[in-house]
Amino acid sequence: MPSLSQLRPSIRSAAGRTRRADRIAARAEAERPARLRVPLSAYVVDCGVYVDGERLPGRWTHDEAIAEVRERGAGFVWIGLHEPDAEQISGVAETYGLHELAVEDAVHAHNRPKLERYDETLFMVLKTVRYVGHADPTTANEIVETGEVMAFLGRDFVVTVRHGRHTGLGEVRRRLEDDPEQLRLGPAAVLHAIADHVVDSYIEVVRQIENDLDAVEAEVFSPGSTMNPEQIYVMKREILDLRRCVMPLVGPMRKLSEGYSALVPHDVRSYFRDVDDHLGGVAEQVAGFNELLTTLVDAVLAKISMRQNNDMRKITAYAGLISVPTMIAGVYGMNFDYMPELHWSFGYPMVLLIIATICTLLYRNFRRNGWL
Repeated sequence: MPSLSQLRPSIRSAAGRTRRADRIAARAEAERPARLRVPLSAYVVDCGVYVDGERLPGRWTHDEAIAEVRERGAGFVWIGLHEPDAEQISGVAETYGLHELAVEDAVHAHNRPKLERYDETLFMVLKTVRYVGHADPTTANEIVETGEVMAFLGRDFVVTVRHGRHTGLGEVRRRLEDDPEQLRLGPAAVLHAIADHVVDSYIEVVRQIENDLDAVEAEVFSPGSTMNPEQIYVMKREILDLRRCVMPLVGPMRKLSEGYSALVPHDVRSYFRDVDDHLGGVAEQVAGFNELLTTLVDAVLAKISMRQNNDMRKITAYAGLISVPTMIAGVYGMNFDYMPELHWSFGYPMVLLIIATICTLLYRNFRRNGWL
C-alpha cells in the first residue's frame, strides 16, 4: 500500500485540475448572458473511442469515453467541438485535465498558429483557409476566408475545437477510420491527419490564387490597361492574411517533426516531416506572391505616372501651338500709330500665313518627338 508521501503528488495534481476547472466554470458563469443553458452535446460534433485502430460502436459522452479507454488501458478518445463557450467546455477541461490558459485560447479563438506544452498535454493552433470564388480577380473584395482548428493532444485523447464555417474535420475522421493501421499509431496520428488536411487546403488555395495573380499580371501589362492600384492592394491584404496563417506554423511543425514531445512517437515524426516539407513550399510561394504584388503595384504606379507625363506633354505642346497666334495677335493689338503693316493691303494675309507656317512647323516637330 503506497504511503502518504507517495500519494501527495497525485493528490496535488488532482486538486490543481479541480481548481482550474472551478475557475473556468466560475468565469463562464460570470460571463454567461441571461439565456437558456445550452448543453455540451449541442457543441459536440462527434465523440469516438478507438481501440487497436478500430472505432468502438455506440454513442459516448466525453466522460464515458475516457473512462472506457482508461479502464481498458488501451486506445484513445477523439472528441470534436465546434465553437463552444467557456461554460460548455469547462466539463471537458475538468475531465481531460486541460490547462486553463489553453482552454481560454480555444474558446476565444483569434490566435496565431502555435504549439504549446502544458504538463502532459500539447496544445496546437492551426489557421484554416478557404478560397472565396469570384468572377473576376481584378474586382474581388475577398479572396481568402480564414478559420481556426485547435487540438489538445494527450496520452489517450485528442480534443479538437473548431471556429469557422469551413473548418469541418468529418472527412479527416472518415479517412482515418478507413485506415486502421494509421489509427493504431495513437492520438498523434490524428494530430498529423489534421495538420496534413490543413496544409493540403493551403496548397489548393495557393493554386487558385496563383491563377488570379496570373490574370492580374496580364491585365496590368496589357496595352491600354487602366488597372486600379487599389485592387492590387486588396489582393495584397488577402495575401497577408494567408501569410499570417502559413508563416507562424512553420516553427511548430518543425518541432513536431524533430521530437518536441514524447506524445509524438518516432513513427509519427516522419509523417510530420512530410507535412513540414509541404508547408515550406507553401510558405515560399506565399512570400513570392507578396513580392509579385509589390512589383505589380510599382508597375501600375509607374504606368499611371507615364500616362500623366504623356498628358502633360500634350498639354504643353498644344499650349505652344496656341501661344504663336496669341503672341502675334498681341503685337498687332497694341494700337500704335506707326505700324506700317496695318496699312498694307497684304498685311492681314501675310500675318495669317506666318501664323499657319509657324504652327505647322511646331506641330510636325511635336509629332516627330512623340509629344502629340
